[in-house]
Amino acid sequence: MKTIKNRGNRIFIILMLGAVLPTVGFGAKNNIEGIWIGSLKVSVAELRVVFRISRNEDGSLRATMDSPDQGAKDIPVNEVTFKSGKLHLESKVIMGTYDGTLQLDDSIEGTWQQRGLSFPLKLERTDEAPKLHRPQEPKKPYPYIEEEISYENAEAGVKLVGTLTLPRTGGSFPAVIMISGSGAQDRNETVAGHRPFLVLADYLTRKGIAVLRIDDRGVGSSTGNLLESTSEDLAGVKFLKARKEIDSKKIGLIGHSEGGIIAPIAAVKSSDVAFIVLLAGMGLTGKEILELQSGLILKSVGASEDVIALEHSSTEQIFEVLRNEEDNLVAEKKIRELMISVLGKLSKEERDALGTSEAAIEIQLKMIVSQWFRFFLEYDPKTTLMKVKCPVLAINGELDLQVPPKENLASIERALKTGGNTNYTIKGLPGHNHLFQRAKTGAISEYARIEETMSPIALEMVYKWILRQTKK
Repeated sequence: MKTIKNRGNRIFIILMLGAVLPTVGFGAKNNIEGIWIGSLKVSVAELRVVFRISRNEDGSLRATMDSPDQGAKDIPVNEVTFKSGKLHLESKVIMGTYDGTLQLDDSIEGTWQQRGLSFPLKLERTDEAPKLHRPQEPKKPYPYIEEEISYENAEAGVKLVGTLTLPRTGGSFPAVIMISGSGAQDRNETVAGHRPFLVLADYLTRKGIAVLRIDDRGVGSSTGNLLESTSEDLAGVKFLKARKEIDSKKIGLIGHSEGGIIAPIAAVKSSDVAFIVLLAGMGLTGKEILELQSGLILKSVGASEDVIALEHSSTEQIFEVLRNEEDNLVAEKKIRELMISVLGKLSKEERDALGTSEAAIEIQLKMIVSQWFRFFLEYDPKTTLMKVKCPVLAINGELDLQVPPKENLASIERALKTGGNTNYTIKGLPGHNHLFQRAKTGAISEYARIEETMSPIALEMVYKWILRQTKK
């Protein structure tokens, strides 16, 4: 799995790669073999885990684990023991352990631990594991060319690797570069078992637009450390110009979430950028986004007004420390003390509901004092948007809890208008969430449960707008 944290626009869960929770027992049915399922409540998300238990020829137990909501299957479990109704599982790949006790009703009550965090986990038998149904994901062979590419960012000393898709017929294609949101993202922007950039790239390439999508620094085959960069130097804007298949005058950028910060920066720096598309792109500072976002997300999980007020107050204090303390070690110490103090004011039920613990604090601290987060908090996208002269499409789902649509779109429009840009389209999509799925509430916990990866409404809107810009 991957961590979820409220990093501007995205949550960060903690099971990186999957998880390990094989199960064993004999209790009520005297047989631990079979399929077991449970759910981990991590912060504002709920993730299903599935364990398949079987025996080797010598009678010893073996297990694998799936994380269906994150699209992970067959994660190895290195150690499986079951003695006197006690189950112990360990996965070295994701550095996690599970200890549980078989109950009389043939369920297993236990605790999952990973990277210092602990989560209650109840496992129950099931005849069939749930399957992720992602009907929009394309199946090979594709009706277009798919090419693995790489290019150097000499200034930063990193190599970026990704996928270029090209229509098979014609030539001098318009092209887009996709820029992912915050967090370490792969080229498909994989989240909650969905691969939105894969779906969007497939849709656009089938309609005659070349698409480049890349792994973030430190992800996949790309080198470097994401937390050592800022949003200003993440996008490789000039790569496509050298490709003979691409019309160098029709290269645009599509930025999702924090990628919507990067796209305008690149457009201002380079006249090679013909247009930009902001998918829940940011028109407010990171500080403003986080303040609005935290209230919306906490409300979505049923937090009380007192807890929301406490969160807002503590967040303000953390931001104040970061503004006034440049030394990361000193800042980290002060923020740790503050966060532990806040933790002590929450009931156990509130801590469990919010997925908050001292171990979780330690994981968050490195991100909070990072160069990336300091930049993200203070950077004001409006100052750049006012300088953008190329055409702009900015859309938000009206159920978006991570980049609040009303305030955000209004800020983007004001900035573009103030700067004298007259070629822009600003649109809120009713019933759509942060991933541009058609949703009921917009809650983060819905993302994985919705089969749709990106709504046809959003896909068509992006394509038709790009077509209008590139047919001129």
